[in-house]
Amino acid sequence: MSPPPSVSRSLLPLAAAATTVVLWASAFVGIRAVGHDLSPGALALGRMLVGSLTLTAIVLVVRSHRGGPRLPDGRLLGAVALWGAAWFGLYNLALNAAERHLDAGTTALLVNVAPVVVAVLAGLLLGEGFPGRLLAGMAIAFAGVVLIATTTSAGGTDLSGVLLGLLAALLYAGAAVAQKRLLVRIDALTVTWLGAVAGTVALLPYLPTLVAELASAPASAVAGTAYLGVFPTAIAFLTWGYALSRTTAGRLAAATYAVPPIVVLLSWALLGEVPAPLALAGGVLCLAGVVVATRPRRVPAPGPGSVERRTPTAR
Repeated sequence: MSPPPSVSRSLLPLAAAATTVVLWASAFVGIRAVGHDLSPGALALGRMLVGSLTLTAIVLVVRSHRGGPRLPDGRLLGAVALWGAAWFGLYNLALNAAERHLDAGTTALLVNVAPVVVAVLAGLLLGEGFPGRLLAGMAIAFAGVVLIATTTSAGGTDLSGVLLGLLAALLYAGAAVAQKRLLVRIDALTVTWLGAVAGTVALLPYLPTLVAELASAPASAVAGTAYLGVFPTAIAFLTWGYALSRTTAGRLAAATYAVPPIVVLLSWALLGEVPAPLALAGGVLCLAGVVVATRPRRVPAPGPGSVERRTPTAR
């Protein structure tokens, strides 16, 4: 027996967010592995070229079946281009550079400080407020992040790597809030596609470096770059945009606290970066915080004789 349509619709954003979390976690490990053969700019451009081509193919398929997507114009198109240059261009550059100094798990922990910034920005700029459950969940998850950060293997104290990781976190937070505003007026597929193209264009100065480094790069680096473009970029950003258009920026950003423990486990299995027992305990705290922060708030049913108050809905 299939679930009711309303239940299916409520589960789709959850499935989309889970897909994004897993694929983004794999990206940290992929960048760490490929980053030994490709420089930060070349890797960012190679990833975005593959991602943009994949998204363009998806757009063409969707257009052949349903028509569209309709392109924004004027200031709105410029806003999407700036968002894409920051999100797909500068963020990737900062992240790739950070992972040249820090292991994948530590970088993931630094970048995932971003949900704290997202929640603050969403509360201030998007009117999403600061519900107690969200703040409590974020506090629990942040405690887990701190615990992992202090115990993860190969954490090191490389100041340049830490600063680059925090820069990536700030870019991620600002882009997430900006995307929430864009999704009010443009569908997720169009925003993601145009943003990826804008990010690719912004990275084109690295094209000579990419061509030169690919000439001597091993096949594994080329395959890793292709994977990063198709899955953590094209697919994961599409599922992120879909989920973001159907939930609050603060709650969705809190869900990405699940990324660091997944990265730690993947790094352990694939890169030989063995996490300490306390790091795993921190991962459990992160997941507990996600559950608390993203759990929907129960609205009490109106009592007998009470008058239901209706709030205006966004259109």
